[in-house]
Amino acid sequence: MSAQAMPEPLQPALAQRLLAEFVGTLLLVCTVVGSGIMAQHLADGNVALMLLANTVATVFILFVLIQTLGPISGAHFNPVVTAVFGAANGLPWSARLGYVGAQLAGALAGVVLANLMFGHAPLELAQQVRSGPPLWLAEVLATAGLVFVIGRSCARTAPALVAAYIGAAMWFTASTSLANPAATFGRMFSDSFAGVAPASFPALVAAQVAGGLLGALLLQALRMPTPTPKPASVAQALSEQSGP
Repeated sequence: MSAQAMPEPLQPALAQRLLAEFVGTLLLVCTVVGSGIMAQHLADGNVALMLLANTVATVFILFVLIQTLGPISGAHFNPVVTAVFGAANGLPWSARLGYVGAQLAGALAGVVLANLMFGHAPLELAQQVRSGPPLWLAEVLATAGLVFVIGRSCARTAPALVAAYIGAAMWFTASTSLANPAATFGRMFSDSFAGVAPASFPALVAAQVAGGLLGALLLQALRMPTPTPKPASVAQALSEQSGP
C-alpha cells in the first residue's frame, strides 16, 4: 500500500493578503505616530526620552505584526520590501501594485486613527523638516540594512531580527530610520514628533529606493552558492557515468 501524498498548503487569497498588508501598515503607522504624540505629552520636551518611547513601541509592534501577519501576506508593510522581494515570493505585478496600494491606504488610515485618539484633526500637515544630505545618506543606509536583514532571515527569525534592526537603526541613523515610503507618506499628515514635512518627502523616498537597490545588490553579492547534490556512493557515481 503506497503512502498517500500530503496536500500542498493553500495560499491565502489575494484579498486576504491585501487586507493583512492594510491592517499591518495601519497598526505600524498608528503605533509610530501615536507613541510619538504620547511621548510629546509625557516627556516634557526631552527629545531623547521621546525617541526612546517611540523606539520601544515600534520594536514591539513590528515583532507582533510580523509574527501574526507574516504567514498571510509576508508582512511587507513597505513598498520597497514589496519591490525587492515580491518577484521572489511569486507575486505578479498586479498583486505587487495591490500590496503598495494597501500599504499607502493603511498608512493614511493609521495616522488618521492616531490623530483622532489624541484629539488632533484627522489630517494635519507635518512641520517636522527632515532634509539634507546627512539624512538622505541615513535613509539609504537604513533601508539597505532593512532589506539585507529581511533577505538573510527566515520565517522563524524574521520577527525578532527585523524588529531589533529597526530599533537599533532608529538610534544610529540621523533620520531615525524611516526606511519605508508608505510610512513616510502617512507621517506627512501628523504634526507631531513623528511627522515628516511634505517638502521632505520626495528626497527621502528617493533615498529609500536607492537603499532598497543597494540592499538587494548586497544580498546578491553575498548569496551562498547552491551545492551540487553528491551521489550516495562511489558505485552510484560510476553507474551514473556509465549509463544504463
